[in-house]
Amino acid sequence: MFDATTILAYKGREKAVIGGDGQVTFGDSVLKGNATKIRTLHKGKILAGFAGSTADAFNLFDMFEEFLEDKKGDILKSVIEFSKAWRKDKVLRRLEAMMIVLNNEHIFILTGNGDVVEPEDGEIASIGSGGNFAISAARALKKHATNMDEEELVKESLSIAADLCIYTNHNIKTLTLEDSK
Repeated sequence: MFDATTILAYKGREKAVIGGDGQVTFGDSVLKGNATKIRTLHKGKILAGFAGSTADAFNLFDMFEEFLEDKKGDILKSVIEFSKAWRKDKVLRRLEAMMIVLNNEHIFILTGNGDVVEPEDGEIASIGSGGNFAISAARALKKHATNMDEEELVKESLSIAADLCIYTNHNIKTLTLEDSK
């Protein structure tokens, strides 16, 4: 794993939420503390987050958005086609980068190796340097803090990751999709 940000996504019963911290590092220096590494896509119906080089994030978000438009918002078809294109591109596949994309039905982790991974539980996914801290906290909070809503759970889990990971800060931002069912 490369040294990067922390992104955590949770597809709960009532909401789908993605969150990320705001730290941008270069080697062992912090360049910026309030970057936004999460985004809504396809008319606000898809959430996405990125860990890796910030400049690459814009290209990959735009590229994924094109696949969403082409596939009329079908996230499953879009992640498959996007992953093929990312893997085939000689420059992009070398990026030390990962993405999480989700809607109210699906959640996926995407990499330049062509990986399209839907988490085993289908609910929680994380990427980046603090990803293991964040997902561990999220699983524990989901199990034991039953009064937390999805957004609170994501924020608290990322805060715990920020306490432990030097590449993650407490400038946490979230985006939410309400369940339309």
